[in-house]
Amino acid sequence: MNRPWLIPVLSFVLAAIVSDSICRAETVIEFAQQRVVKIYGTGGIRNLHAYSTGFLVSPKGHVATIWNHVLDQDVVTVVLDDGRRFQASLVNAEPQLDLAVLKIDSEETGFPYFDPADAGHADPGARVLAFSNVFRVATGNESVSVMHGVIAAHTQLAARRGAFQLPYEGSVYVIDSVTNSSGAGGGVITSHDGILLGMLGRELRNARSNTWVNFAIPVTELRPVIEQIIAGRFTARRRQARDTHETPACTPLDFGLILVPDVVTRTPAYVVGVVSGSAAALNGVQRDDLILFANDELIQSQRQLRSVLGAFEAPGTLKVVMRRGDQLVSIELSVERKPDAD
Repeated sequence: MNRPWLIPVLSFVLAAIVSDSICRAETVIEFAQQRVVKIYGTGGIRNLHAYSTGFLVSPKGHVATIWNHVLDQDVVTVVLDDGRRFQASLVNAEPQLDLAVLKIDSEETGFPYFDPADAGHADPGARVLAFSNVFRVATGNESVSVMHGVIAAHTQLAARRGAFQLPYEGSVYVIDSVTNSSGAGGGVITSHDGILLGMLGRELRNARSNTWVNFAIPVTELRPVIEQIIAGRFTARRRQARDTHETPACTPLDFGLILVPDVVTRTPAYVVGVVSGSAAALNGVQRDDLILFANDELIQSQRQLRSVLGAFEAPGTLKVVMRRGDQLVSIELSVERKPDAD
């Protein structure tokens, strides 16, 4: 039977469905972008970018983000979606989760935020949206970037940065979109319904296969620590320095590391030389390497490195993560002898 009216009706219904989908997508994107912030801090040296991303996790201005060099100063700048700029301070961090929590320095409340308790789970094949300050495209009231992707796998992180292992080894979402680039770390992925799923990790490349891995850490993995930090109940796992009457602490030179002169409070732990035949030389440490982590603690200065070495028990092995060019490398340095007593 000929129904000439059917085609216009179907076209109208299809247009209505498409229009409704577009409106819902725009609502979800606006909802997420209001809760994602731009972070500006330390960088600009040795190809280290000075910006990253975070997301609000409380109405009082707590911000969850990736634990990296951008936070290597007492105060960083946080820029909201509407362009307002605030100073923010580090509350606490868990390097083993690549997680840090900041607090905006303001008495203001009512910030739009993602509640970690409402974080969801996604299975492989689920479509997601990724939000981040990738390549610093947003500096003021511009919205952060949004990318479409699909969860390729939910698995344990077994990838490597270069040929070396990352500090974080745990459950991740692997994404089939280029979500992990400069500045994207600390951003989020959500479902198409706006449900928070994960925090974007750092750039990750396998030098052996020259392949990049785009991943996010599930917020369900981060939630307990985020909640503990906000409540003031979290205690970072730190090694305690030994009594001053015990065997003297190790120094960088005990491992064969020669650092730049320590002239200011935040002098970075740059390597300017390696002692021939030392643990550093035998394990491939190079001139101009920048030490970022030592035994899972972020090294913000040479003084902090010496503090970590003050708790080191020799003989033993020190795990260090270093920035080399645009890569992170992880090396274990063993020292067999104890430093001589004074």
